[in-house]
Amino acid sequence: MKVTFFTNFINHHQVPVADEFFKKLGQNYTFVATMPIPNVNLKLGYPDFSDKPYLLKAFENDENYQKAISLAMSSDIVIFGAAPKSLIKERLKKNKLTFVYSERWFKKGYSILFHPKFWLNLIKNYYPYIHKHYYMLCASAFTKKDVNLLGLFINKCFKWGYFPEINSTNSNIIKKENKILTLLWVGRFLDWKHPELSIKLVNQLKNKGYSVKLEMVGEGPYLNNIKEMVKSFQLENEIAFLGSLPNNKVVDKFREADVFLFTSDRNEGWGAVLNEALANRCAVVASDEIGSVPYLLEHNINGLIFKSGNLNDLFDKVEILIKNPHLRHQFSENGFLTIKNTWNAKDAVNNFFILVDHLMNHTQYKDIKGPASKA
Repeated sequence: MKVTFFTNFINHHQVPVADEFFKKLGQNYTFVATMPIPNVNLKLGYPDFSDKPYLLKAFENDENYQKAISLAMSSDIVIFGAAPKSLIKERLKKNKLTFVYSERWFKKGYSILFHPKFWLNLIKNYYPYIHKHYYMLCASAFTKKDVNLLGLFINKCFKWGYFPEINSTNSNIIKKENKILTLLWVGRFLDWKHPELSIKLVNQLKNKGYSVKLEMVGEGPYLNNIKEMVKSFQLENEIAFLGSLPNNKVVDKFREADVFLFTSDRNEGWGAVLNEALANRCAVVASDEIGSVPYLLEHNINGLIFKSGNLNDLFDKVEILIKNPHLRHQFSENGFLTIKNTWNAKDAVNNFFILVDHLMNHTQYKDIKGPASKA
């Protein structure tokens, strides 16, 4: 079986799954990148995966581009993340098994429904292929709702996501109780990631007499505003800005922290930091509008979910974990098992082939959990 995956550029969130596909298929698996890794990503510490044996750099020369086109037509299965619509349409004309891999469509809300270009795109590239072997791998728990609203991919949506590398030492992590509760925030300082919620949270906790420490990892255009907010609340002793850190250092921070705060709104398509926090046994409090949250978190089982943007709800959830250290331990262990036993690259690829067997050979669809299960 020949499988080809198309996307814009290879990154560290996609490599673990690609490695698993390559283990199963060898030379019958190809990862097609349509553009090089942007320099800004490399400067931020993203690894360069140019030496991967399955990587085809379609952007590099015409020979590679033509090979990519050939694979789009000849492969038994193609998964399209980012690729020219013409390639997808040509493949679907032959009614060959095809997946599109997508985060939610209405991150910015529903105003796009009033744009004629949006509907023209649907009419040209989606509606003609409703009855073809065309399926959606949902890299957000909200993708199914968005596309079904438009009458697309009805009963054709399956759970997917991103699967960061899980270190073999994760099973041996022993969480130590910090003398002062340590909160962690990781991400780019952007308005829609709402770092200000974490600052306001610490202010409320301090005012109520709790001793906490917040460490914030990342850079971004909103950083100076956040630093000014910290000064205005006189929280310089409670909040530390660590700047951008390489991934191995971020992993260390997850392992050291008591609670990870994931405060983004609906613009967070997936949010792979949640995978990483869970994998490294860090208890999580996360916003309900983040794409990965409904897939990865079960409220009060392996983490706590708060109403997006609601500071009081965030405070209530964090206070629960302050007052109940045993819950922090329970959530960190259950979160780790979620990644180890379900949401990891190896199980994702195994489940994907169970799904493919069902779609190609009309076998009974097994009741699998996690990746490739029905959305």
